[in-house]
Amino acid sequence: MDVFSRTFLPAATEAGLATQTASRHMPVFRRCVGSSDATILVTRCSRPDRPMSGDYLLLLTHRRIVVTRQTRILHRLRLHLNTELRELSHVTWSPDPRLQSVELAATAIDGIRERFLIRTQHPKQVWQLDAMLNHAFRTRIRSTRPRVLATVTEPPALARPATLHPVVAG
Repeated sequence: MDVFSRTFLPAATEAGLATQTASRHMPVFRRCVGSSDATILVTRCSRPDRPMSGDYLLLLTHRRIVVTRQTRILHRLRLHLNTELRELSHVTWSPDPRLQSVELAATAIDGIRERFLIRTQHPKQVWQLDAMLNHAFRTRIRSTRPRVLATVTEPPALARPATLHPVVAG
């Protein structure tokens, strides 16, 4: 059994997911995540800006975040988000123990701001979730070098037009 399978099933059980739900989403997650990736978190979530868009399942590993969506009527699975953690920017989360929830927001590489609301069963789980997100996004060593999509340089000296200096006759 690979690392992903060994860590996914216990994380799904800890999140209170039914075995049928975890098994249904497993093939989609397996296509997105490598076999050596360890699962940090599996949880149900919703979109606060689109409450009627269906049920979402969020998977967080040490390298990737994958979110699937199940439609309400036909119960079809769709991949909503699949990206490496280092490709996310402006990642924020706000724990709210009174509402027993954590709102996670991040900007994907395409510039779209994604927001997810994760509900917990107990206020204590809010702080556990906060610690997991802190471990995944802040304490992990990331490359501080910005990604370069394109560079603009000066043309080489030989390609520049030569300037002519007037000859002065004496």
